[in-house]
Amino acid sequence: MTSRLSRRTFLKTAVAGAAVVTTPVTLRAQAKTFKLGAVHPVTGPLAEPGQACRLGAQMAVEAVNAAGGIKSKGGVKLELVLGDTQTKTENGRVEAERVVTQGARMLMGSFDSGTTNGMVSVAQQRRVPFLVDIAAADQITANVAKSVAEGQQKVQYVYRNFPTGSSFGRKAVQYFGEIFAEAKVTPKRVVLMYCNDLFGQTQSRGFLAAYKAAKPAWTVLEDDVIAWPEPPSDLSTEVSRVKSLKPDVISPITRPASAQILLPEIRKQRLDILGIVGPGSPGFYEAGQIAILKDDVEYAMVSNPWANFKNPRTIQVAEEYKKRSNGKTFDTNSGYSYDAVHVIADVLERTASLDDPDAIVDAIKKTSFSSGLMQYAGPIHFNELGDNPNAVTTMTQILGQKPVAVWPREAALQKFVFPRPKA
Repeated sequence: MTSRLSRRTFLKTAVAGAAVVTTPVTLRAQAKTFKLGAVHPVTGPLAEPGQACRLGAQMAVEAVNAAGGIKSKGGVKLELVLGDTQTKTENGRVEAERVVTQGARMLMGSFDSGTTNGMVSVAQQRRVPFLVDIAAADQITANVAKSVAEGQQKVQYVYRNFPTGSSFGRKAVQYFGEIFAEAKVTPKRVVLMYCNDLFGQTQSRGFLAAYKAAKPAWTVLEDDVIAWPEPPSDLSTEVSRVKSLKPDVISPITRPASAQILLPEIRKQRLDILGIVGPGSPGFYEAGQIAILKDDVEYAMVSNPWANFKNPRTIQVAEEYKKRSNGKTFDTNSGYSYDAVHVIADVLERTASLDDPDAIVDAIKKTSFSSGLMQYAGPIHFNELGDNPNAVTTMTQILGQKPVAVWPREAALQKFVFPRPKA
């Protein structure tokens, strides 16, 4: 006997069959992503440190995702939305707006203080939490904290895991004194030089304020501080002025472009000095810079944030970074951007809602993160200004054409050389 299927029964059976066949293909759950805007200067005069920041961030995102993503949120993956300021101050705001429009729910960046300052306004206006990975000017966070305290803004969305200009100054003065005492040499005439942009102005003020407060045995010629417009085309006049002051030590605050002009000019004019000891700035540790400056940068010491190469995890990441960067050192820039992504992942694990920027801010305020790869004085956390008071600097020196941690003792991998050997 042959049964007859009604049209309704046939359609129900066909739909059910289709569902069985297609569910694994078309309805398979897809992992969600959390978009993070990473804005750095990957072209222009600051391209080398900017590219290091970007690669550090990319490696950290890959590590977080490979470990399961944001586990408390069902394995949500991080996704970078990349921005390039082209080393133009006005592009900080422009690129921050662009990546937020493309869906970034948090920001990180941007290396130089001027462009970072531009990103701050976007973060506050668009309510997008912003973790500053690298940028030292105190006002980046302090101005926002002040406006919130005075009731002009409701929430602070800007936080920083990087030393401030004033903390750079305090550590530099401390390290200068300790190194001079250890070397049993007390310079009588230290000349401060700086690039006259927001970063250089902030760094120089921080250094001079710390010097005045400490009243050390060594002497900075406070009335003879020398600045130049950044980027400079020539620094022969400035170096000639320094030479006339007969310094024992030159303390420069540079950008990479100005370091490439300043250090050869110091050699060219044959300044008879004990050494170059800087309060902190780029231009003295990047692999590309060292390749260009060669012997002109040998023995130069600079107080900068630096990776903790006594940590086995740091060494492991540094080896991978070296492979992916054509042999470059895992340094200030790559390291702080790497740590920033992991701090952000830690924050997202603890936030009540990934879709609520104020909930993310609440989680940021409760941060206590101890797994960073850089040198810290304690767990990463954020004070009332939004800064990490445990972000500290390390004195590095170029020895054998490589940057090496030489002070303080607990961070040092080699003994410093001061005074520098005579040519």
